[in-house]
Amino acid sequence: MKILVTGATGYIGKRLIPLLLNDGHTVVCAVRDKKRAQNYFRDRENVLLVAADFLDAESLENIPKDIDFAYYLIHSMSNSAKEFHILEEKCAFNFKRFAEKTSLKQVIYLSGITNDTKLSKHLLSRKNVEKALASDVYALTTFKAGIIVGSGSSSFEIIRDIVEKLPAMIAPKWLNTKTQPLGIRDVLSFLHRALNKKELFNTSYDVFGPEILTYKEMLLEFAAVRKLKRWILIVPVMTPKLSSYWLYFVTSTSYKLATSLVNSMGVEVIGNKSNINKILDVNPMTYREAVEFAFVKIKQNSIISSWKDSYISSGKLKSFVHEFINVPKHGCFKDFKKRKINNTEKLLNNIWAIGGETGWYYATFLWKIRGIVDQFFGGAGLRRGRRHPTELFAGDALDFWRVIYADKENGKLLLYAEMILPGEAWLEFKIEKGTVYQTATFRPHGLGGRLYWYAVMPFHWFVFNGMINNLNK
Repeated sequence: MKILVTGATGYIGKRLIPLLLNDGHTVVCAVRDKKRAQNYFRDRENVLLVAADFLDAESLENIPKDIDFAYYLIHSMSNSAKEFHILEEKCAFNFKRFAEKTSLKQVIYLSGITNDTKLSKHLLSRKNVEKALASDVYALTTFKAGIIVGSGSSSFEIIRDIVEKLPAMIAPKWLNTKTQPLGIRDVLSFLHRALNKKELFNTSYDVFGPEILTYKEMLLEFAAVRKLKRWILIVPVMTPKLSSYWLYFVTSTSYKLATSLVNSMGVEVIGNKSNINKILDVNPMTYREAVEFAFVKIKQNSIISSWKDSYISSGKLKSFVHEFINVPKHGCFKDFKKRKINNTEKLLNNIWAIGGETGWYYATFLWKIRGIVDQFFGGAGLRRGRRHPTELFAGDALDFWRVIYADKENGKLLLYAEMILPGEAWLEFKIEKGTVYQTATFRPHGLGGRLYWYAVMPFHWFVFNGMINNLNK
């Protein structure tokens, strides 16, 4: 069967596609940035990549019309656009209008539990998208999940940040909000097993784990798994804005995403019971089991996808990595270094392990200070780390950088800065004819950008000089 997956490079999409391929299906991946997606799926057979932006109805004509089934996994957690809900509904409308001209039998949509009478803007948008997707031409199957727990998921990583960084905390009252967390493995089971299940055509189900927990209980249970003792005092006086700042400074989320999460976390996420577990033979694991399973994946360095690699994790919403692949030459400042290579294999391994837990090879404390400054001004700082200790693909987040190009075989890595800057910055490593070239490029915005460059230039000389020397050891 030929299956269309929208949101193919997202957290859920990248985990679902291998399951479909293992069943022998042909998977059509509709992505906005085809060059980014090529890195993820280049070694996979039966994958067809098509460039499609669901806000642009004409671009959907790139998608084959002989598709049998589709997964609708397009979501936004950004509140940078005030009318984001209109954009989400437009995506759904464009998808529906295209899908009704194809041979589609079933669309499977992953939404959020929307049973509370007072919904956040994002949950209300999910509800409206479900209405927009409904059709008389194809069948719609909707699964509504609450908090998804898994290695790399936003909820898991945010809880991990809070628990592992704070022995004691004064927390906002939304920590008393009740929810029903669901493991990522069970989410994928529901999505996977619902395919071509005719009794699920034109139905909607809440899917959730076996426990009702408050966010406070989730934090304490997480701490127990990590064998950490934690104390939490909940105060009723934190405004949503203060709560957003609290979440932003403690965790690796951007402020914009923190605001969206705070607005949603005040809503109880309790699912309606049904027989869906029996129909699909899914026995959801407990929250503790989901956390333990996630850490098994982390220890095995087998995290397939992470929310930190989404464009919204920096709060800058850069849409296409290839837009920044051509480093500008005019009107820029550059710090250029080169060295004769001592050991090519070791050098490449060092470059591909840069950032995250490894650090930046020289004066890492200065990088940490720069990260704190970036965070203070609303940037991502160094909190995102990296998905994998030795793998890099175009589109990956790397501390406060974004990987624009990564070709280890030909010895080239290009990073684009997502820190708060009065300009734009690139960092490139390139190996040619026994020499490694390291180039930092900065394109200033106005006088402020030029003053910034001259202010940090002395630090750059020491940092970049020490970095290339240690990379090449």
